[in-house]
Amino acid sequence: MLRFFAIALVILFSAGCTNPPYRGYHVYGAEDFVLDSYCIREGKYGILEMEGTCFEPLSEELLNEYADTIQNGDILSIIFYHPSRKELAAAITAISEKVGFQVIDGKITLPDFEAVEVEGLTLNKAKEALDSALRSEMQDAETYVAYKDKAERRVELMGLVSTSSIPVNGKLRLFETLSRAKVPPSANLFKSYVVRDSRLLPVDLQRLVQEGDMSQNVVMQGGDKVYIAEPSASNFMVMGEVGKPQVIDLPSGSMPLRQALAQAGGISFTGDRRFIQVIRGNLIHPKVYTLNWKHIVELPTNSLLVMPGDIVYVAATPIAEWDRFVNQILPTIVGLDILLKGAKNVGITLP
Repeated sequence: MLRFFAIALVILFSAGCTNPPYRGYHVYGAEDFVLDSYCIREGKYGILEMEGTCFEPLSEELLNEYADTIQNGDILSIIFYHPSRKELAAAITAISEKVGFQVIDGKITLPDFEAVEVEGLTLNKAKEALDSALRSEMQDAETYVAYKDKAERRVELMGLVSTSSIPVNGKLRLFETLSRAKVPPSANLFKSYVVRDSRLLPVDLQRLVQEGDMSQNVVMQGGDKVYIAEPSASNFMVMGEVGKPQVIDLPSGSMPLRQALAQAGGISFTGDRRFIQVIRGNLIHPKVYTLNWKHIVELPTNSLLVMPGDIVYVAATPIAEWDRFVNQILPTIVGLDILLKGAKNVGITLP
């Protein structure tokens, strides 16, 4: 309902606003900016979809806890019982007490028996598999299986974290992982990610941590990799007739346009408030939105959002010729980018 109310307000305000003069490329008005802002509000994967990158929805199965299972490298303690093979039982027990039976290539091998596949099984399932395999060769055989030494499975952590890894147990979830890693409040959760089996999991860390969306709280598995990005990993620019043109970090993935202009010192008296332009996408084929100051003042704050890579431009006169405009602002864009990166390299903190 709020969405349609915001669009209705845009149409009302637009009726009294001068039409934008720039029509050389893909030009959009406030109505389109509001609609796209609602996509941005969907979070990380809504923004990525707008940029042309699509992911499968997060599977609910990833939220399920799992029982710990046997993996390669685990060492098992196995007690073997048979009413008439006491010597064999004693030999197997002795091996278990001294070194145990290591899982190699997913299997364990007992004296006088073929190798048995146990990888991926719980201890109870492994006992059933052993009993079944042994009884095919020796009736009344029975085993008892336990861990002698378990290869620890861990989540690897990189970036803005205080520890390099955390052990998993089938119940450890992403939120607890981030808590144990002591992720700083300034971290860029929009650019942070989780990798499993060399593939990105479609998890939105911003929604999980800042909005408490437990649908993103997946159960961690051994071998998972979590990367926490620095605040400046995503940003946008505010340029032109503003108090302080600058690159602004966007660790959450979005920011209200009103806040962006305020952070840049507001619009100077030389700026044309009728033509506040947001340039989205690359400079070769941009998507240009033109808004009036009335839109920014009167519309709901969260219905006008900028996203990473945007350029907010306030000129003394609106953009008329795109090639000329690009030639004018490109040195400024490059200069701001070099300044920002250079300052970080020498340890300078920009205000």
